[in-house]
Amino acid sequence: MTKSKSFHSSLPDAKDSDALPLGESLHQQGQALSNTAIEQANGFANLGFRRFQNFRWRNPFAIAGLLVFAIALKPILLPSFTSSFRQLNTPYPPLAMTGGDPYVRALMRTISASESNDSNPYGLLYGGEHFSDLSDHPDRCIPIDNGPNQGSCSTAAGRYQFITSTWEEKAQLYHPKPDGWLFWQHDPYDPVSQDTVVYKWLTDSTAWEIDIPARLREGKLDEVLYKLSGTWTSLGYGIETNDMTPYLDEMYQKFLHEERKQPNRSGARANSEAQRNVRAAIFSKESGS
Repeated sequence: MTKSKSFHSSLPDAKDSDALPLGESLHQQGQALSNTAIEQANGFANLGFRRFQNFRWRNPFAIAGLLVFAIALKPILLPSFTSSFRQLNTPYPPLAMTGGDPYVRALMRTISASESNDSNPYGLLYGGEHFSDLSDHPDRCIPIDNGPNQGSCSTAAGRYQFITSTWEEKAQLYHPKPDGWLFWQHDPYDPVSQDTVVYKWLTDSTAWEIDIPARLREGKLDEVLYKLSGTWTSLGYGIETNDMTPYLDEMYQKFLHEERKQPNRSGARANSEAQRNVRAAIFSKESGS
């Protein structure tokens, strides 16, 4: 039975070392130590590989244990994966407004996916109910049941969840077609008007102190979302988050791809389709109740 070469047997004999200059002797000893360490490391690696092979092919109990462990983790990992897949593959409605910068349009759809995640967002009230009269902001204060503002109420409505006061302020600046005269003037809340007010607001650099379209083209989405989170609080840096918040970057990229690829429809047709969807949502809800 042969013995494996010991660690110390690889060192030169003392008499040989004495016969060599000190520097050369130390060099040889260091080289011997290095070669021995490499041999031992290779031996351990080969042993580990053989054990892995044995574990993989010859240990059904260990494999069964791994399967049980994976099944135990399924309730933890699968919902997260399923939620991510569902959020990124849900068909979100296009904008009713036509034209404009595709980067800003993608941002608008990202905001609405987080703020009004609904198949008919233009007629959505805070809390999930719908309204059908789009002649003006509905101005209905819905009680807030949870979150940092619990106990208060919100008038948030529409695709971008404008509260009444914000809509009145921004509509005066950006609304494309206000109705009425003087004190009887009001701002229609139809889908194209909602989109147009938000689009003009986002592209007004004086309103945000940054050039949002330019930042988006530079790939600085996080900076833009940070700037907007004081207004839309679910965008990742505000006081409220929701199930969509972790996927905003992926959603934006998805929408940007769609906006850059697909031609826009006519404004009148898009607005008409969006209003039909609002009325259909109300009818469906009333029929089911």
